[in-house]
Amino acid sequence: MTKAEKSFLFDLLETPSPTGFEMPGQKVWSKYVANYADSVECDAYGSTWATLKGRSKKVVMLEAHADEIGYMIKYITKEGFLYLDRVGGSDSATGRGRRLQILGDKGVVQGIIGNTAIHLRRDDLVNEKAPKIHELWVDVGASSPKDVEKLGLRVGHPAVYTDGPADLGKDRLVSRAIDNRIGGFMIAQVMKKLASAKVKPAFTVVCLNAVQEEIGGYGAIMATHRLKPDVCICTDVTHATDTPGLSAPMYGRVDLGGGPSVTHGSASHPLVVDRLLDVAKKKKITIQHEASGRFTGTDTDGIYISREGVPSALVSLPLRCMHSVVEMAAYSDVGTTTDLMAGFVQSLEVKDTFHQTIK
Repeated sequence: MTKAEKSFLFDLLETPSPTGFEMPGQKVWSKYVANYADSVECDAYGSTWATLKGRSKKVVMLEAHADEIGYMIKYITKEGFLYLDRVGGSDSATGRGRRLQILGDKGVVQGIIGNTAIHLRRDDLVNEKAPKIHELWVDVGASSPKDVEKLGLRVGHPAVYTDGPADLGKDRLVSRAIDNRIGGFMIAQVMKKLASAKVKPAFTVVCLNAVQEEIGGYGAIMATHRLKPDVCICTDVTHATDTPGLSAPMYGRVDLGGGPSVTHGSASHPLVVDRLLDVAKKKKITIQHEASGRFTGTDTDGIYISREGVPSALVSLPLRCMHSVVEMAAYSDVGTTTDLMAGFVQSLEVKDTFHQTIK
């Protein structure tokens, strides 16, 4: 990873983009990818895509999601404290004592999720449970609703944690929102690699950075209907299950640093999966495998059923501590996952259809 690429990645990770409020991050992404694309466009809800023209009008779509989990102001007390609701799958069990950045009308407002001192909770510690979302309260330094209003805050403003990216050891990245800002980073790197190649890809390439995955994948559904891809590779993160306390028989086995994971199941078209595995073999990329009998829990679920059906597959990056402020990825996995997607696009020939046949 070059210095410029890492700067772009860290900028993406630092930029708050909770579900429904993704445009700050989309502007960072579009500015970077525009250097390598023929065009960059955006739809009404903010899903953004970059297009690189190929030798045919057939379209291969590489998709990631742009949003991150967060919170939203739900209630303001007469003392000026804020109460929250979830945006996506935010974990209230890890919320107490954390710093927030709230995206208000006058810009970012710093706040903290309160934590009652352990001394004052001593009698309850034996039976203490993780707090529920409605029990988390936020202090922004205000003493009344009027003080809160002066800060440019009201009910409905979103918030994310302040924790940004950092390197850990030789090959580890730690940050909030690696899920799935890392996907946007990887498809941008694929676009960069394809744009610099001597030969145009057989298919026109569309890299889609979709909104609202964390609440149901709605951005990908809208954009796929519009873009009409002939084949799609969706990329997201998956649970690295190599940490203490996780059962492989229950969750499968995926190792951090073990390479990209390819999902097998109803959403994954077998011919697209076979092509991915063939590319991985030829490029000597180590692949991990996951089973998904009913649904993947990613944008793939909404993409493959669009219109008459889009032959699709899911390529995932192993991630530890998902939906926390210490999400961890391996730089080596980022590189091999990017190489696998680029290799897939480069393997395509104009005649490829990925349609099942009964003959």
